[in-house]
Amino acid sequence: MYLSSILNINPFEFDKYTSFNLVKAIIKQRNIKNKIEIEEIEKAVNITREMHLSAMRNVKAGIKEYELVAEVEKQPRKYNAYYSFQTILSKNGQILHNHSHLNTLKDGDMVLLDCGALSDEGYCGDMTTTFPVSGKFTERQKNIHNIVRDMFDRAKELSKVGITYKEVHLEVCKLLAENMKKLGLMKGEVEDIVSAGAHALFMPHGLGHMMGMTVHDMENFEEINVGYDEGEKKSTQFGLSSLRLAKKLEIGNVFTIEPGIYFIPELFEKWKNEKLQEEFLNYDEIEKYMNFGGIRMERDVLIQEDGTSRILGDRFPRTADEIEEYMKVYRKY
Repeated sequence: MYLSSILNINPFEFDKYTSFNLVKAIIKQRNIKNKIEIEEIEKAVNITREMHLSAMRNVKAGIKEYELVAEVEKQPRKYNAYYSFQTILSKNGQILHNHSHLNTLKDGDMVLLDCGALSDEGYCGDMTTTFPVSGKFTERQKNIHNIVRDMFDRAKELSKVGITYKEVHLEVCKLLAENMKKLGLMKGEVEDIVSAGAHALFMPHGLGHMMGMTVHDMENFEEINVGYDEGEKKSTQFGLSSLRLAKKLEIGNVFTIEPGIYFIPELFEKWKNEKLQEEFLNYDEIEKYMNFGGIRMERDVLIQEDGTSRILGDRFPRTADEIEEYMKVYRKY
């Protein structure tokens, strides 16, 4: 109302007066993070790291998810920080934005935790880990976790100045398809699988997004303006249409890498009943994973002055073996 009064514009008509040149100028400025901003983001990332480590230390069979959320959300307060978004913590990792915390955790479950800290200077962290309630992954859980780790490593390796993030996303999808074939869940040529979008049954989201003063930085200016090069259109293909970041990477960009593999019963049933992508999907074998849940791995990454990428924050248990070792040493129960 204050802006409306000083500009003498009806607040319901603000869109009529939007300056796209100003929007582009703000995006251009905020897309490139300077040294001080990178330090602030890294501070938020390290607080986020503490949130995740706290969850690994405090998880045990028999507690409610919301009890573990309470432990996670205590951590930012120690640093006069807050949360960069509503915490996602669930044993049902196949539900991508699950804000319900009512389940009782039991041995054999995995917890998918997606959370972040907002520093006192207003910069964000955003990380996802998936870890076992018992402290030990099952063989099947570890196999899928290892594939997700390899997908992350491939994305990290490719993320350099000059490549588009859409290219990175598609290469990671090829690695996903290749591994699903090895498990007997997919068939056909990898290039054909990804071109058709059949792999999106297992990863129906994009590889990442810009990050900074908001956790999906500047997306209030619309994804197409922030995450895509000028003139490029978003795909309408399932999965690829959810790619938030597709543009060419530049020095000073801070963004997330967050591959995942999910076994979503509702999506599986829909595709199976409609006989979608039958030439690429072994539905009988996939059905055996319908009680699996989901695994995601997310870290915050900077394109450095030398054109290469660096994971922000202090070292953190990332592989399945490292997570098990950390929980063996530090878990309270």
